[in-house]
Amino acid sequence: MMLSPFRTLAGAGLALCTIAAAATPAHSHSVLHFRHVKMQALSFDALQGWKKDNLATAFQAYLKSCGAIRHVSKSTRRRRPFYSGLYNACMNAFNMGTADRQSARKFFEANFKPVRITANQTIGYYSGTGGFYTGYWELQVKGSRKKTDEFTVPLYRTPRSGRLRHLDRSSIAAGALKGKGLVICWIKDPIDAFFAEIQGSIRVKLDDGKLLRLNYDSSNGRHYTPVGKILIDRGVYTPQEMSMAKIREYMTEHPKEGRALRMENHSFVFFKETQLKADQEPVGAEGVPLTAGRSLAVDYKHHVYGTPIWIDARFPLKSTAPEDKFQHLMFAQDTGGAIRGVARADIYFGHREGIGLIAGRIKQFGKFVMLVPKDLAVETSKPGGVPLPPARPKAIAVQEAMAGGHDAGSAALSAKAIKLAPVPNSMPLPKPRP
Repeated sequence: MMLSPFRTLAGAGLALCTIAAAATPAHSHSVLHFRHVKMQALSFDALQGWKKDNLATAFQAYLKSCGAIRHVSKSTRRRRPFYSGLYNACMNAFNMGTADRQSARKFFEANFKPVRITANQTIGYYSGTGGFYTGYWELQVKGSRKKTDEFTVPLYRTPRSGRLRHLDRSSIAAGALKGKGLVICWIKDPIDAFFAEIQGSIRVKLDDGKLLRLNYDSSNGRHYTPVGKILIDRGVYTPQEMSMAKIREYMTEHPKEGRALRMENHSFVFFKETQLKADQEPVGAEGVPLTAGRSLAVDYKHHVYGTPIWIDARFPLKSTAPEDKFQHLMFAQDTGGAIRGVARADIYFGHREGIGLIAGRIKQFGKFVMLVPKDLAVETSKPGGVPLPPARPKAIAVQEAMAGGHDAGSAALSAKAIKLAPVPNSMPLPKPRP
């Protein structure tokens, strides 16, 4: 499952400045370099917070990616040395089986080298140097399979007819899909439905007690307009005030204007049902289950899925002020249409109670450090790029990946599923739901 390409603070009005990448020459010993960014080789001792992060939990999230990487073909590894480096590291990880904090740290230090990526970025109303981070999560609401007086807002599956699929949001809201047999379920709040489209997944607690898990399936193909940008342009909020919470606040306090604001975005997302259980996380674009606080969505045109990324930033975790250290190892396991550029990442925060308030206010710059496989050379003096990944396969088996442990993620993933990725960080998360 690939989460909605329209999720996260793209919905709050952030536009990305894309950084181009060019193909790396097929040298016998490979060289990694990006265009228009500064690459600086570091030591692990230079990473503030590195020895404090619980890398045992990071190692478990990493094994999920390795379950996909282990199926990369020999020919692909010969052609694309970055994949080869990740493959070799993963084989070493599987040989370890399990790892405590100390052995996990030794593993990453033995198999990777830190390379800081610094880019001058202008993202919507935000400009800065380094990596730019936002957050996303999985929404949970109440609902029903049948329309009731309480549950009147439909969530739709993808229409079979291409003609219906290209209807805009206003036409669908006016009833263009009514009677077509496309409603998966009904929920109460149209704002929740809108946010589910942005996030790309939703948990619906049905009135019969069952939990329905829906993931992004497709869109109507219409242009996506970030409503947060509209509110900023109108002077309702400043760029510093803007967040998902502010968008919800405006729509809740101004129902008529809020509905009109949603109609400004002609793009519309369709969902599909999944068989995920309550304790399972959504599956990211790499084809493995996401891990809250360890999974990143990155620009797949620049990064290979499974790449470790070290994040060092200050986020508004405990309050609205960006004062809390976030220094954690994370892994490129997902993507999104709003995630564009080499030093750009979206942090998956999970589905715990109140987590949306935290994830929705993340919009900060910070240090972005790739952990590059040890056997890959890094060139900082020449323009260049990372090898672009092949197309994602139509289907990815993830049953074993959901199991975790030594064989976590050993699903039949072809070489075409692998692309390029960023680095991790940690954070205080709310207590799990009972």
